Amino acid sequence: MNDRAALDLLLAHGTLSRTRIGKLTGLSKPTASQLLARLEAAGLVVATGTTEGRPGPNAQLYAVNAGAAHAAGLDVNPQRILAAVADITGATVGRFELPTPGRRSADSVVTRVTDALEGAVKAAGLARGDVHRVVIGTPGAFDPSTGRLRYASHLPGWHSPTLLDELAGALPMPVEYENDVNLAAVAEQRLGAARGHDDFVLLWNQEGLGASLVIGGRLHRGFTGGAGEVGFLPVPGTPLVRQVVKANSGGFQELAGAQSVPRLARGLGIETPEQPYADVAAALLTKAAAGHEDDPRLAELLRLFAQRLATGLASVTAVLDPELIVLAGGVTAAGGEPLRALVQAELAELAASRPRLVVGEVQENPVLRGALESALATTRDEVFDTSR
Repeated sequence: MNDRAALDLLLAHGTLSRTRIGKLTGLSKPTASQLLARLEAAGLVVATGTTEGRPGPNAQLYAVNAGAAHAAGLDVNPQRILAAVADITGATVGRFELPTPGRRSADSVVTRVTDALEGAVKAAGLARGDVHRVVIGTPGAFDPSTGRLRYASHLPGWHSPTLLDELAGALPMPVEYENDVNLAAVAEQRLGAARGHDDFVLLWNQEGLGASLVIGGRLHRGFTGGAGEVGFLPVPGTPLVRQVVKANSGGFQELAGAQSVPRLARGLGIETPEQPYADVAAALLTKAAAGHEDDPRLAELLRLFAQRLATGLASVTAVLDPELIVLAGGVTAAGGEPLRALVQAELAELAASRPRLVVGEVQENPVLRGALESALATTRDEVFDTSR
């Protein structure tokens, strides 16, 4: 327990002296010295230099050995696989992006996943066997009872019932799978706007609209992994969508997904370019949030979109009564604080409880960062267990 406490302190602070570790842990100097000697012998801690510019003799500084272990994360969408490798301190040391256009078989998916991981491993100057664990983030979720990917019909090749077994056979390290929005919530809880919060909802709006539910400090995935698929939520303001899985859409997605923003803009007489709708939505909301007083149509666009977001969030709030709602994803992030304030005010009118709304803070790809944080958490538990 003392060893792990010291390692966690070194992760949080970067470098510490023996005296400082003793004070933070409550250990005596001799015990702290023995602890550091043990961790150094195990290859988990390295001496990094000495303190300078203080009265008295210089003190030896220690840090976690960054190369003690590595973990990897993958962010998968229909257009590309983004892979990264992090050392045990959490620093990204290798990154690789593999474009994946067109339809593909399960065999092709295995090849592309291994190629993307291999690219990140090589970029880190490592071998594949140096990676202790990998977490793969995808849209939808793998049903724990069948092993099939659900709620993501737009991700071709990933629906084979044998895919997880094939990936496990192709990769030498343990592999975990998680919904991409859940991983964004992991990143925000550990590094961003949800730090210190055990009950919150993260609303993600980019190419698709979804949510992550954290209850009692833990991700709530649901019976089939579909908890948080709020894009399928029936809401007022749009026609009732039936057979939502086949349509890969639903009421809330149609009302407040990225595709709704260009439609709203055109309805207000704002010209929109012929580009992917998520890019157009982000650009429009960025301009609207900047406050163009010479074009009141942009202010109206922001107001209408905020009203639509609050409509779906009112249902989520009524069921979960969260302490906090984090607005994340490229589309909502583009609206920034002006959009957040409008959604907060609208939600106060529509919901009985009044959760606090914040904008996500994780700047690096939140899905990829969440995959790395998830992989690192388990890796650290294994590597830092000096009792083995």
